[in-house]
Amino acid sequence: MKRVLKWFFGTIGILILLVLVIGTAFLYLSPQFGGSASEAQQEAYAATGHYSEGTFINAEEINMEMNCHSITAMLRETMNPDPHVAPDHDLRVEKINPASLASLPDTSTRITWLGHSSFLIETEGKKILLDPVFGLYAAPHPMLGRARFHREMPITIPELTDIDAVIISHDHYDHLDYPSIDQLRDKVQHFFVPLGVGNHLRRWDISEERISEMDWWQEERYEGLKIVLTPSRHMSGRGLTDQSATLWGSWVIQSATSNIYFSGDGGYGKHFKEIGEKYGPFDVGLMECGQYNKLWAGVHMMPEETVVAAADVKARFIVPIHWGSFALATHSWTDPVERITKAAEQVNVPIGTPRIGESILLTGTDANTTEYWWESEMMALLQLP
Repeated sequence: MKRVLKWFFGTIGILILLVLVIGTAFLYLSPQFGGSASEAQQEAYAATGHYSEGTFINAEEINMEMNCHSITAMLRETMNPDPHVAPDHDLRVEKINPASLASLPDTSTRITWLGHSSFLIETEGKKILLDPVFGLYAAPHPMLGRARFHREMPITIPELTDIDAVIISHDHYDHLDYPSIDQLRDKVQHFFVPLGVGNHLRRWDISEERISEMDWWQEERYEGLKIVLTPSRHMSGRGLTDQSATLWGSWVIQSATSNIYFSGDGGYGKHFKEIGEKYGPFDVGLMECGQYNKLWAGVHMMPEETVVAAADVKARFIVPIHWGSFALATHSWTDPVERITKAAEQVNVPIGTPRIGESILLTGTDANTTEYWWESEMMALLQLP
């Protein structure tokens, strides 16, 4: 009996050690986790006024109380999410004809939702990708995340050509996807990222001259466009030891014919009014409204707050983002869009809700229409045998 117990516990110990070795090797050797800042870079970050002791800091304090009660509540919600946290069938997407990307006049601006926070923007003859995530999982490994709600993307990376710029809001996996960047690397002229995120790109073999790392309120001119990194109230991190080691933000993209605001991720705060006063009004606000929870309300807005934030930045109309593709919280997959459309209607704020893959022309009459396409998806779900 003693021999059996010794063999059993010895085997368990070896398995645990093996898991730890494999996990540590993956964490430190996998390119997924990106790069880190040098001492010289950290000294430069400290001069920004919102970086201290290895981490970036929000302008407004975030209270994410981590105690026995909150952790228990989080675990309980995670184990018992809404029964419709994800659809039970693949969502239908609108497929994009690659030939159509060459047909838009330079005087028009077209925005196409690719799901979650990913967009293709065409303006002034330029093609810009925002937070391009084409992978099936928003995680460093498939075992660590749920699959996206639609296995097909509206367009594939091989079908994309001549991308002028990629803009990244922050380095979380649902916004900065290594396999997508790896496939896009030779198709993209330039990358615009917050401070520190450039280290990830450098590790992924993107040359220095193609990277613009920017601080909050920093402006750059690129091919006739004005690109500005503006604040958001959030955090960052890709591994176990790099929490908030890189900056996060929202973006302003101005051309001769349009003014676009991309919120990235973040909680509600005074920065929205500051952005609106300095760069508004905007033709459209691409505004985060999903993956929220009262336990982390400081870093993700509730849909009702999103409507207020859009008014603060002086957005002419709203396109809700950060929903419809990944289950990163425990609410139902349609809760974000149901709540934001209701809140927008109550205060008469125009809102556009394209299906994934659908485009909106900023000069078109369809810009502020709402199509309740998710309702037909839910009906299809209810009718399944």
